Amino acid sequence: MLKARGRGAAARRAVAVILGPVVLSLVASGCVPADSTPVLTWYTTSDDGGQAVLAAQCTQAAQGAYRIRTSGLPTSADAQREQLARRLAASDTSMDIMSLDPPFIPEFAEPGFLAPVPSDIAARTTAHSLAGAKAGASWKGELVAIPFWANTQLLWYRKSVARKAGLDMSQPVSWEQLMDAAQSQDKYLGVQGKRGESMTVWVNALIKGAGGEILANPEAKPRDLSLGLDSPAGTEAARIVSRIGRQALGGPGLPTASENESMLLFQGAKGSFMVNWPFVWPAMNAAVKAGNLNESLPDDIGWAPYPQTVAGTPSAPPLGGIDLGVGSASKHPDLVYRAIECIVSPQNQTEYFLGNGNPPADSTAYEDPRVAEQFPMAPLIRDSLETSAPRPQTPYYSEVSTALQRYWAPPGDVDPATTPRLTGEFILQVLHGERLL
Repeated sequence: MLKARGRGAAARRAVAVILGPVVLSLVASGCVPADSTPVLTWYTTSDDGGQAVLAAQCTQAAQGAYRIRTSGLPTSADAQREQLARRLAASDTSMDIMSLDPPFIPEFAEPGFLAPVPSDIAARTTAHSLAGAKAGASWKGELVAIPFWANTQLLWYRKSVARKAGLDMSQPVSWEQLMDAAQSQDKYLGVQGKRGESMTVWVNALIKGAGGEILANPEAKPRDLSLGLDSPAGTEAARIVSRIGRQALGGPGLPTASENESMLLFQGAKGSFMVNWPFVWPAMNAAVKAGNLNESLPDDIGWAPYPQTVAGTPSAPPLGGIDLGVGSASKHPDLVYRAIECIVSPQNQTEYFLGNGNPPADSTAYEDPRVAEQFPMAPLIRDSLETSAPRPQTPYYSEVSTALQRYWAPPGDVDPATTPRLTGEFILQVLHGERLL
């Protein structure tokens, strides 16, 4: 998942400060693992050092039963998927713990690349999991990974702009209202219009919000797949994306706008409304603290549920986050699942949220008063995760997502009359071996 820029060096310094006492404590307590101690490798995604801290803490808690060693994955989701897929296909025995984006789950579970989750571990670690997070860690009705942290997009808005536009933000609002409001106030909408995974996230949320599906039967084999793009829901999604692109409502940088670019646009003089992940809140406050943004900005920012595709119909917020999977070739699956149970404890999810800004997948982790103090929108995040919808869960996700990005970006080229149908036809042709991706 994309993170705010400019935090790497500071994060590394913070990790060094945090890890120092942990390492010293290990030495002082005599719990430094011997050479024969099983070493569990955890392939981690980019964060502010929190996974390394958890690895050290759970190593200490294991009292010599195992030691967790972290290994960083590439930053981009595509590169992560490629590296993990190659190693898993080669039966790499070092694939003990993997931080996985939910869309990777079916592709890795279908060929048996993931070790089964023990029923007792599944029961304990998901007893209080939020619905969206648990759905994203499952394939064909079975839990195949353990939810670690969950993510969802909210609607962020400038209170001053909403007020002038006459919007009542205490009630759900629709994309139509947001587009009209931004246009009437001569402002820009913060959306992710670049050709990338963020476009799939957006299109999926729009279609699901209109009651449709990109794939009607995602568990089917390629020859039996049924696409839901050429439908009223697909047309409505295309109409929204097209209007934002063709009427320049997303600003001049829309064709290359990712989550960070959207945030920067939202913070500027033309900012109005933005759909984005919760990382924007700590990022903006850090920028204010550093003197890079006006200190009055946070007071002008509000948050609301993800906008409705169809007015009056509940939205389907995007689902993100990270699940922890275990490679089927791991030499120590029992120890690995014990380690994962430690990593995803509600207490650790809370600390990870406070330190790294990634929301817990466990509902009880939101009860810590420090969460409400640092993230006043935490109740909305928790509620959004209950209704969030995963992207198409299919072993062929990469083909589906790449095709969507090809036809729906840039937004100004989207035609509601043709884009959904052409996208669906292309996906089937690729999956049937009739065209190259």
